[in-house]
Amino acid sequence: MILRSSFTKITQVERVVRHFSSTTRRERERLVILGSGWGGYEVLRKIDKKRWNVTMVSPNNYFNFTPLLAGCATGTLEFRCAIEPVRRFAPRVNAYSAWCDSIDFKNKVLHCMPATPPFPHASPSDTFNAINEDKEAQRPGDGPSFTVRYDKLVIAVGAYSQTFNIPGVKEHAHFLKDVRDARAIRSRIYECFEQANQPVLSDIQRRNLLNFCVVGGGPTGVEFAAELHDLLHAEMARHYPNLARLSKITLYDVAPSILGMFDEGLVKYTENSLKREGISILTSHHVEKVEAGKLFVKEQGEVPFGLLVWSTGLAPNPLINSITEFKKDRSQRSILTDAHLNVLKLDGTPNPDIWAIGDSATIEDAPLPATAQVANQKAKYLGKKLNKIVKDQEHKEPFAFHNQGSLAYIGNWKAIYERPEGKEKGQPFSQEYGRVAWLLWRSAYFTMTLSVRNKILVPFYWFLTWIFGRDITRF
Repeated sequence: MILRSSFTKITQVERVVRHFSSTTRRERERLVILGSGWGGYEVLRKIDKKRWNVTMVSPNNYFNFTPLLAGCATGTLEFRCAIEPVRRFAPRVNAYSAWCDSIDFKNKVLHCMPATPPFPHASPSDTFNAINEDKEAQRPGDGPSFTVRYDKLVIAVGAYSQTFNIPGVKEHAHFLKDVRDARAIRSRIYECFEQANQPVLSDIQRRNLLNFCVVGGGPTGVEFAAELHDLLHAEMARHYPNLARLSKITLYDVAPSILGMFDEGLVKYTENSLKREGISILTSHHVEKVEAGKLFVKEQGEVPFGLLVWSTGLAPNPLINSITEFKKDRSQRSILTDAHLNVLKLDGTPNPDIWAIGDSATIEDAPLPATAQVANQKAKYLGKKLNKIVKDQEHKEPFAFHNQGSLAYIGNWKAIYERPEGKEKGQPFSQEYGRVAWLLWRSAYFTMTLSVRNKILVPFYWFLTWIFGRDITRF
């Protein structure tokens, strides 16, 4: 009994000692990512989710692979090929489908509004009609707001489509920044042909319905016009032979030439190629206003259309407009950061807890174009940096952009490719055009797709389109 009692006391002492020698579990820091675009989604992929308490706030619960949206809008690809779900990383990540309306930087609190329809329900017609509306108009605004606290914050909210305050653009034009936009455009294209096919219409009315206008001569506008040309001259010419001859594509731009970021020789090749395919290119043209089915151009007057796609640049995100604590560029469209991507306070000093990337951010004294390539490289850099920060390691290297070149599809299995850095260094393939560039274009977008699922789906649907043609069913 004495030995048992002694053993019991020793065991109790050991338990007490082990209890007091154990260390307290360290609480993970709260990292909040605003936006699920090229910047925010890549940070989400790269971040160490075991060390960070990660929250993503975005109105979309998916990432848009924007280079493929033009193909989705014309039926070359299906919509699922151009998106990646945010909740692939759940439950390791908290994700809220919401807009961030304002930020209390002093108390590190985000004020958010749900992006879902108000509780208890929304009618199916309201949800469907919202597809063809601008994102600002989709906001319910009636739901209860909520707050999210952060220790570290990544601002990657992107930008909106620039309309230059031209009357009627938001109400009557289609944008091409989201997979929902692509869905609405495809539906409208097929609807135009079904409307024009009605026997009660005159040929003039049919021509007006089948006049497809694209405003903006950047890569998005040019690629959409090229994909639309392929659709009209393949499937529509087969299924609507009489109507396809009445269809027309017109590309407008205020600049003297399209594709201003490309070499002049490639631009000339593109313009000649598009004109040979029957696409009208009207540069130095100014749109004054838009009405239902009517485009008013200063140099032309009234231009009837069946579909208007607007792709003229970027406008500041409302959240960026609401931020007054940090420095901004001259256009007030983006926040200024240092070379380490930390936002700059009004006195020019960096905020160590907040970073900004993507279309809503610009590096001071080293501005870069607002492209997916820049946003993606910034996100990869920031992901590595945050993973070192959480391990209490230093990351002194500044961000460095490596230009991998620019690509644009110009229709009929042709594309253009330019790599300025390769041209400066005398490397081969600094410029390509035609079928070789088309192969580079397709191989680049195939390798850039993020998930294994889409690496299978994208070439699969390309192959199906090549063999069986596009599906022109409207539903």
